[in-house]
Amino acid sequence: MKTRSPKDAGLDARRAALALLDAVTVEKRLLSEVLPSKTERLDPSERARAQRLVTEALRAMDRSDRMLGPHLSKRPAPHVMNALRLGVYEICGASEASHGVVNSYVSLMQERAKSSHFKGLVNAVLRKVTDDAAKWDSLPVPMMPKWLRKPLLADYGKEVVSAIEAAHAKGAPLDVTSKADAAKTAQNLNATLLPTGSVRVPDGAQVTKLHGFEEGDWWVQDAAAALPARILNAQKGERVLDMCAAPGGKTLQMSAAGAEVTSLDVSESRMKRLVENLQRCYLPAIPVVQDALEFESEAFDAILLDAPCTATGTIRRHPDLPYSKDGSDFPGLFELQEHMIDRALTLLKPDGRLVYCTCSLLIDEGEEQVRDALERHPNLRVDLDALKIAGVDADWIGPEGLRTRPDFWAEQGGMDGFFVTVFRQS
Repeated sequence: MKTRSPKDAGLDARRAALALLDAVTVEKRLLSEVLPSKTERLDPSERARAQRLVTEALRAMDRSDRMLGPHLSKRPAPHVMNALRLGVYEICGASEASHGVVNSYVSLMQERAKSSHFKGLVNAVLRKVTDDAAKWDSLPVPMMPKWLRKPLLADYGKEVVSAIEAAHAKGAPLDVTSKADAAKTAQNLNATLLPTGSVRVPDGAQVTKLHGFEEGDWWVQDAAAALPARILNAQKGERVLDMCAAPGGKTLQMSAAGAEVTSLDVSESRMKRLVENLQRCYLPAIPVVQDALEFESEAFDAILLDAPCTATGTIRRHPDLPYSKDGSDFPGLFELQEHMIDRALTLLKPDGRLVYCTCSLLIDEGEEQVRDALERHPNLRVDLDALKIAGVDADWIGPEGLRTRPDFWAEQGGMDGFFVTVFRQS
């Protein structure tokens, strides 16, 4: 097998990163969907480099465009623009040697007939950006695209949105949920035990190499994502339905508490991942692959509905989301959430509890869904007392439920944006 030179390896990773960025911004596909196919020929280190490069370039997209603006009389074709964005991030954001960066992206332009005549432009613009690199740190925090920023401004106001964007720019630390003893897990991982019981692992950790991974002592789960199952507070022997369960973090939490968990999800591939997580952690559950709106069963003591949503609360971990979507699918998701709440109530015992949650920042997927559900079901009420668990700030709880945001715990690394509420039937 021919050994690649460092120059070749760098070009391969940049080529893959450019293909990934095109897939997100042009084809409107999520990184998770395209990563396997776009990086399958790379060795592990190159694959990691390509993924890291495209992720950080997406996170800094607004800044890169600001750097490029003065040097472009008009925006070039998307493939060329994305090459420039990657180059700008590497030179200004990652402080890579500009000579190698410029040469690589000029070479990549030559690989396509339609972009080869832009090689001079790429060369000239990236060299000009190199001269201006000192301006990078003084630029405003990268802003979300207008289609998403506008409704969030209406929901929260400019000050809060700016704080959320600052949290997005910093990225997300690694949080895990312990199967049994969170304090011991934190000690074993040399990590921080958070107020809500999650464990925050130091930056740069390789998940599969961490103490307790193979033994199934814990699983990866953002601190905010761990709150719905803590709030549901599954008891030993209770029959619990995890509706839309994959990849399974909440199923694992409820199973570890001793509940008899049925894990329902429409995706066979995602359910396979859930089962793998159960097996690694030596926890039982009943996996069911079926459309939640068609699922039939005896009534459950408790149901956790983590409804399909826009996932706008996870942007600090998934910076591709604002660029792979445009908001056109939002109304359909809002309607689906209504149907799922109604369906979940038919599967719940009269004295049972339904935890509804979404990993979304949009009021339409949280507070507004609660208000609408209360109008549709006069016998329904919100149990605010159930939301008052350890580590949850009282200010996070409103009339309709619990709202977390990326700028909460800012000095500790933030958290995902979530909405959580508890329904009970009178």
